[in-house]
Amino acid sequence: MRLAYAALLALAATTVTATAQQAPGSKNPAAITGGTYTADPGHSLVTWTVDHLGFSPYTGIFGDVTGTLVLDPKNPNAAKVDVTIPVSKVTTASAGLTAHLLRAGKDGGKPDFFGASAADAKFVSTSVRATGQTAKVTGNLTLNGVTRPVTLDARFYGAGKGPAQMGSKETVGFHATGTIQRTQWGLGFGVPMVGDEVKLDIAAAFEK
Repeated sequence: MRLAYAALLALAATTVTATAQQAPGSKNPAAITGGTYTADPGHSLVTWTVDHLGFSPYTGIFGDVTGTLVLDPKNPNAAKVDVTIPVSKVTTASAGLTAHLLRAGKDGGKPDFFGASAADAKFVSTSVRATGQTAKVTGNLTLNGVTRPVTLDARFYGAGKGPAQMGSKETVGFHATGTIQRTQWGLGFGVPMVGDEVKLDIAAAFEK
């Protein structure tokens, strides 16, 4: 009986401690500090989704994003972002499809998608139009050797100082969405059986 009572006390203490803890990120934009931030490659993801044969959406991910964000909370329209996305590290739920995305062209021909030596993609902003905690971010996307303008709908996600075990870095995060037509970047394999429209869902974290 005493053992059970002690266990209940320990569980209650653990629950109280867990409840008292809070995530360090704040939804209050006042937590943002200005300066130059560096992309957190472990927590910045570009998720893409295409229609597959009209039956279902199919999703893959680009990770290990690098780059910088220059941010002045007093003048959000002056923000500048410059990020690089390693296409060669693309991942999907299917090993076969991932291999196809990165497969060299047959008999020395052009690859179906990115190819074995896929160049990094790059997004460099050209304008930011902020309204409250949202913004239209327009920039040039270079992908598959082609550069075209893209506009993303971005929303402030959180800011603050990270935990001590992660270096106590000032961190700011955003969630962004957008849509591109892959044929405009020379990636037309499978269209229209596999959709031309690519929906982008981006989680971006930056530290300083």
